[in-house]
Amino acid sequence: MSRIAPALWTTCAALALALPAHAMEPQDILDRVCTTCHAPRADGSLPRIDDGRRTPEGWDMTLVRMMRNHGVRMTGEERATMVRHLADTRGLSVAETEGWRYILEQEPVAVDEAPNQDMAEMCARCHSFARVAVQRRTREDWAHMIHFHLGQFPTLEYQALARDRDWWGIAMGDVLDFLAENYGYGERVASLAADLSGAWTVAGRMPGRGDYAGTMHVMAEGTDYEVHLDLGFADGSHAHFDGRGLVYGAGEWRATLSDGETEIRQVMALGADGALSGRWFDAESDVIGARMLAAREDGTPRILGVSPGHLRLGEAAEITLTGVGLSGAPVLPEGVSAELVSESATQVVLRVTAAAEAAVGPVTLGLGDLAAPLVLYDRLDRIAVVPEVTISRVGGNDGPIAKVPAQFEVVGYLNGPDGAPGTEDDILVGHFPADWSTEDFDEVAAAMEDARFAGVIDGAGRFTPGDAGPNPERPMTTNNAGNLWVVARLEQAGEVLEGRAQLFATVQRFVDPPIR
Repeated sequence: MSRIAPALWTTCAALALALPAHAMEPQDILDRVCTTCHAPRADGSLPRIDDGRRTPEGWDMTLVRMMRNHGVRMTGEERATMVRHLADTRGLSVAETEGWRYILEQEPVAVDEAPNQDMAEMCARCHSFARVAVQRRTREDWAHMIHFHLGQFPTLEYQALARDRDWWGIAMGDVLDFLAENYGYGERVASLAADLSGAWTVAGRMPGRGDYAGTMHVMAEGTDYEVHLDLGFADGSHAHFDGRGLVYGAGEWRATLSDGETEIRQVMALGADGALSGRWFDAESDVIGARMLAAREDGTPRILGVSPGHLRLGEAAEITLTGVGLSGAPVLPEGVSAELVSESATQVVLRVTAAAEAAVGPVTLGLGDLAAPLVLYDRLDRIAVVPEVTISRVGGNDGPIAKVPAQFEVVGYLNGPDGAPGTEDDILVGHFPADWSTEDFDEVAAAMEDARFAGVIDGAGRFTPGDAGPNPERPMTTNNAGNLWVVARLEQAGEVLEGRAQLFATVQRFVDPPIR
């Protein structure tokens, strides 16, 4: 399998922001480039183009396929213009993407589950089912898509789950019926008319680095936005990013920002409550990033984040509430006292103390009419490493494909009312720092010395895999793949709690489209 040229798989956010939006009229491009093959129908609609609705990333993948497979010639400006036009006029509502946004936001660990066995066997064996779910098509166009798959990948008929049964009959019967019923074309969605200019308060947690809060200043500039993002982390560090953002369709926010060294991408959606939610990540390594919630400072009062979200009995700690329109006196749970350290409309800092005799478990910390969750605990009953199972990918070593790291964190639990670990009533306390190491997962891994060669893990729980390519120090000169235990240890009053997760250090991903 050949690797798709990186330039072709530039994300639509970077593409549109790197070039002048609407550098030419979209209709001119449709008439000159697209209608060469998509001849207008009697009513003026364009076959295939007017038979589907997609996310910005989906439309960009369609254009790339036209360029790669069918020789369509399109400049960067034309491609940027068409992605925006198609997403604006033939896009999805935010509600239509709910439950599947992890695939757009490049969540490094997500469970992708098809809705039934047919969809798992026919669609989700080769790509995520989310890739299906974030598009809408007419019944006729879904049929075209099924035909396209067989034409583009003819060995489908000879693969597992295609032999010894009427594969084509199932595809054009039950599968087509399901797609047409559940992901039919529906109604076109109007583009967002609101101006997102203003000061936004943001909050979230970056795995490996901790809680953060800050401000995002958004200023309209033509049809796009100038963006300045300032973040302050719980460890006292700061980050500042500048760049540009834009809104596709009914509320799909995309931005490309840089601090001068690292470029990041934002993929967020504008909710019905006026808040933006989603994820930002390193443009070169989407594993490195964080979820973000943002609300305009002149919007409806709300709490966006609480840091830290847990408090140990008999101890005092500064707890920061981040949000918009914050006001009013603290409303404290039984056994908890607090002193006001500082306050503003976007951030309130309290020095909170939990009495030694207070009840452990989830409580509510109020501020005026607003409320936020807090967990009181005495001793952790156990810790777990998250994600429980994940992968990293070798790379680098002067090759064209970068390494894909893996990021781990430790979460602490109380056993809950039943006193048993690992049951439904366990109480998640929060995230905790730990000491990290790796070990060979089993005898085969030990024989191959996987822990020696597959990579290293740092003090923040980030695993960096080894170099790609043959390694003459390993048996059969194999590469630096491996099967590892990732081990976290946390000391608590002289007792060491341990958690483990499994990590597969595997090979490169040679084709990496915006929607996997």
